[in-house]
Amino acid sequence: MTTPDDVNAQGDGASEGTPAPAKKAPAKDPWDLPDVSGLVVGVLGGTGDQGRGLAYRLARAGQKVIIGSRAAERAQAAADELGHGVTGADNAECARNSDIVIIAVPWEGHAKTLQSLRAELAGKLVIDCVNPLGFDKKGAYALVPEEGSAAEQAAALLPESRVTAAFHHLSAVLLQNPEIESIDTDVMVLGESRDDTDVVQALAARIPGMRGVFAGRLRNAHQVESLVANLISVNRRYKAHAGLRITDV
Repeated sequence: MTTPDDVNAQGDGASEGTPAPAKKAPAKDPWDLPDVSGLVVGVLGGTGDQGRGLAYRLARAGQKVIIGSRAAERAQAAADELGHGVTGADNAECARNSDIVIIAVPWEGHAKTLQSLRAELAGKLVIDCVNPLGFDKKGAYALVPEEGSAAEQAAALLPESRVTAAFHHLSAVLLQNPEIESIDTDVMVLGESRDDTDVVQALAARIPGMRGVFAGRLRNAHQVESLVANLISVNRRYKAHAGLRITDV
C-alpha cells in the first residue's frame, strides 16, 4: 500500500573496497526563505473579491502592489478604496511593471487573459490562484481543464514565464476585513523551481498568520484547485470561512 511517507529506497551501490562516496552538502533549511519585501506584486483581476483581498493584505504588510484590470480607471478606483499605497493600471501595464504577477481572474476569462498578456508576462514569476469550478443545485464541483489544471493551462500559455500555483484556499471575506489582523491559514505552493516556490512561500509569509508550504510540482495542481469545492461545502454547512493548516511541518 502506498502512503504519503513512501519514498524510493535504493542502496548506495557501494561494495567492499569501493571508496565511500563524497559527503553531500547539508540539506537546505526549507524555512530559509528569501527577502521579498522589495518586490512589486501585480494582481490581475485585482478588482474582484479574491484579487482585492490579496492586494489589500500584501499592501497592508508593506508590499508594493499594483492592481490590474481591463479598464485602468476601474483598477485605480479599486486601488484608491484599498489605500496602503496600492496603485491601479490596465492589465498590460500592471504586468509590465511588476516583478511577481498574481492571476486572480475568473476561470471563464483565464485563458483569454493570459493569451493577451504573453509578451508582458515573459520572464515574470507568475502565481496562478484560479480555481476552475462549476455550480449547480448540488453546490460547487471541480472542473478539469484540458491541460489538467488552471496552473498547467497558464504554464502552457506562458512558456516564457515562471509559473507557480498558490493562494487557492483563502477566504475573500477574511482577506478584505480590516478588523482582522491575522489570517490563520497555510498556503499550498506548487511549482517547478525551488527558487520560485521559495519566493512564493516568502510572499505568503508576509501576511500575518499565513505560511507558505511547498506542495509539489504543477502536475499536482488540480487536486489543490479542486479542494476549494470541498471548502465551499464546509463553509456553507458551518457558516464559516474555513482555511487549511498542514500538520507536522
